[in-house]
Order: sequence, then structure tokens, then C-alpha cells
Amino acid sequence: MPDSALPAEGSADFSCAAVVVAGGASRRLNHVPKASLSDGTSTLLDYALEAVAAASPRVVVGPESLPLPPEVLRTREDPPFSGPAAAIHAGLECIAAACERSQAPMPDWCLILGVDTPRIAPAVQQLIAAARGVEQTCAERAADFSPTDSEATAGSEAPTDSEASERSESSAGFWGVAEGIYQPLVGIYRFEAIRSVFSTGTTDASVRSFLRRLNPAAVQMSAADTADVDTWEQAQALGYTTSLWSSY
Repeated sequence: MPDSALPAEGSADFSCAAVVVAGGASRRLNHVPKASLSDGTSTLLDYALEAVAAASPRVVVGPESLPLPPEVLRTREDPPFSGPAAAIHAGLECIAAACERSQAPMPDWCLILGVDTPRIAPAVQQLIAAARGVEQTCAERAADFSPTDSEATAGSEAPTDSEASERSESSAGFWGVAEGIYQPLVGIYRFEAIRSVFSTGTTDASVRSFLRRLNPAAVQMSAADTADVDTWEQAQALGYTTSLWSSY
């Protein structure tokens, strides 16, 4: 369960939460917590939270020892170290529980982000822009609709189940693609859709296997923006060589 209060409401014209996955075992870093790695100014955790600063609520999925601002929620996958799919499930349920407690509406969208991509902020803005574009298109279609439109289409052939499904799935979310490589922990999805998909069977499961059910649209991103820290070589290349705490 989270140990922080629900933060203040976010942007009035765009409802978006965020899940930051930050509880991995960091095996290729000799179990040094990725979140703790610093460039001398800020940690990877700091930069991840900054990248999703526009989201509300924000939840970090990781151990209790992670230093978090008071407005950021915290939870943990169950059992610990059972993989990022389980972490996403825990984060989504944490957001839902916090909204229910405060009687706040559920967010329309949710950003999914790993803690190990320090230059991800421009990519996050791309994702938000893509989701905003969907919202704007829906609003424009609603504004353009009139009773005569309904009368004109009343006698037309109804869409098939597959066509209706495709239309629904096409706006279920977006994930990043850099140099042909899909980024499962760089995405934005409709909250209720992704919560439903990650509702069961996530322990030690593949994140991509769940996300594919949402048929997300690809957002082309710079490889520099999505560069992550999985090894000490990558940490050195990105300038994150100092750990501010040694273990979880």
C-alpha cells in the first residue's frame, strides 16, 4: 500500500497519472540500485520524477528506502523483484486505490516509465503530445456531430465487431520506438485499458506480452533520449557512476 497522500490535481485539460518502475534487482550492476546512481547533481530517480512532473498522481514502485517527495505515492510489486509487469500492476492499483480514497476521478491516461532513462524527458513530452492529439481529435468529432449526422448514418451498415475493436484499440495508447527497438517502459496508455490488461498474471511475466493486447501506436524517438542504464559501461557513458546508497 502507498505511504504518501494523493497529490493535488494535475492539468485541468489533460488527465494523466504516472508509474515509475524503480525496484529491479540490477543484476548487471552488481545489485547496486539503479535509482541511486547519480551524475553528481541528481539521481536517476530524481530525473525520472522530473520527467513525469506534469502527471498526477505519480507513483514509484520500489522499496520503502527510496527517498521520495511527500506528494509522490509509493508501492511495491508482490512479491518483490517479481518483474516490471508485476510492478506496473502494483503501480496502477496504487493509483486506483488513492483516487478511490480521495473520491477523485480516475485518470484518463497513465505514463509508464522505467527509472533508468535519465534523458527521457523529451520522449515523455512526445508521448503526452500523442495522447493529447487523440483527445483533441475526439473532442473535434464530438463538436462536429449533429442530429442530422445520426439520421444520415441510421440506415447505413453497422461496423463489424472487428472494425469496432480496431477503432477502440487504435487509441488505447502509445509506446516509444528508437532505431526500430520498442521501449516497453516508455509509454502512455488509457488508464482503464492498461489497468484491465495488467490485472492478473503479471508475476515474472513479459511486459510486452501485456502491452501488445492494447495494440499501441508507435512513437518514433531518439535513441539518445531513450538510452538506459543496464550495465556499468552504459552508466559510465551516460555519466552516472556514483551510487548514493548501496542497497535497498
